[in-house]
Amino acid sequence: MGSVTSPIAGRSQSTRRPRPYAAPSRAPLHSAGRRLKRWRQFTNSQAERNMAKVAFIGLGVMGYPMAGHLKAKGHEVTVYNRNPTKAQGWVSQHAGVSAPTPADAAKGQEIVFACVGNDDDLRSVTLGEQGAFAGMEKGAIFVDHTTASANVARELAEAAQVGGFGFVDAPVSGGQAGAENGVLTVMCGGEPEVYARAEPVIAAYARMCKLMGPAGSGQLTKMVNQICIAGLVQALSEGVHFAKRAGLDVEAMLEVISKGAAGSWQMDNRGKTMNAGKFDFGFAVDWMRKDLAIVLEEARRNGAQLPVTALVDQFYAEVQKLGGRRWDTSSLLARLEE
Repeated sequence: MGSVTSPIAGRSQSTRRPRPYAAPSRAPLHSAGRRLKRWRQFTNSQAERNMAKVAFIGLGVMGYPMAGHLKAKGHEVTVYNRNPTKAQGWVSQHAGVSAPTPADAAKGQEIVFACVGNDDDLRSVTLGEQGAFAGMEKGAIFVDHTTASANVARELAEAAQVGGFGFVDAPVSGGQAGAENGVLTVMCGGEPEVYARAEPVIAAYARMCKLMGPAGSGQLTKMVNQICIAGLVQALSEGVHFAKRAGLDVEAMLEVISKGAAGSWQMDNRGKTMNAGKFDFGFAVDWMRKDLAIVLEEARRNGAQLPVTALVDQFYAEVQKLGGRRWDTSSLLARLEE
């Protein structure tokens, strides 16, 4: 083959005929279809591995929708409720399974959730022959969403350790609406490796979930949450009351100040309903007083000074006397307008 001299480098270069263009080869359509099928099989198997066998104990205004979100995410859910009619209603709606006792509900489960009323309710569904702890598998996890004392959380964490399974205290904030919409905030206490296994499942109904420290830390964080809410709602009640007495357009006032430093979730979600005298939204006064009693007891133990919280607790007692035991927490306004 001949050669020519390069005008740039002065080097000889072989002369070659250009090769005809060849279109890039493409895999047959049936091959692409096989790859898509394999990918779907892989993703489905991954999803199946992320699903868990769980139980949910306590189907109140919070637990009922939380258990529903678990089922909707594909988890295998068994429920228990003291009122079996409520459990059967949940099963009919969500196609899950119900159990006659907490112990039966816990058998064979990877994670057991609970959301009940108080310390005594929690002990009744966890301890004893019919309690969930009697049915827990070795290596399983018990997640407690009850707002309870830090002491009972530590007590149950110790019992779980003896039983060979994990425990996470995980009280929630966000109220009934947060539970129904799957956007709760979850504050957790427990061992990091146990929490890490539970967190992806809790995500079915949470927009925020965080480990705060060892057992009891979730409950202590929830206490701070309630301290802050008590002060905020009282301040908002006084603000609305003052605006009314001053002759202001309350809704216009709320619209303006909610965009400044005074803005809060309570103002955005309860300001207008408070002004309208409607107190049937969310968390009841009876439950708030239960929570504040836990807060004040813990404060007596650790020496924290909570003068405003103690005062607001007494204000809620006055609301109870007005017949507002089931009114929501924004009903602090009602006592100012008596």
